[in-house]
Amino acid sequence: MNAKQWQAIEQAREVLGLGDRATLAEIKRAYHRLSKLHHPDTAEAAGDNEQMYRITAAYELLSQYCNEYRYPLKRDDAGSEELDVYDPEDWWQARFGQDPIWSGKKTRRR
Repeated sequence: MNAKQWQAIEQAREVLGLGDRATLAEIKRAYHRLSKLHHPDTAEAAGDNEQMYRITAAYELLSQYCNEYRYPLKRDDAGSEELDVYDPEDWWQARFGQDPIWSGKKTRRR
């Protein structure tokens, strides 16, 4: 990410009143809270359209950022043959299997 994109994320974070770290649920709660306050149909102030546009743009930017940088929680079976995924036990044995302390093999002492 370049500096301009980070600056936009910082501004969006400030518009929604979020801290340095926020989950997607916190972002949604902040958006809903602010949209209730500034929505033109419910707000008493006449000029809340611009503020509502800023809130919506900030929410969309932060939501997109969170969606782009999330980790997959489910394995994609379509490309499973191309994945190079280790079984945890195989990984451990490949690195520490020969070591008598970590492998569980006992050595004889004379």
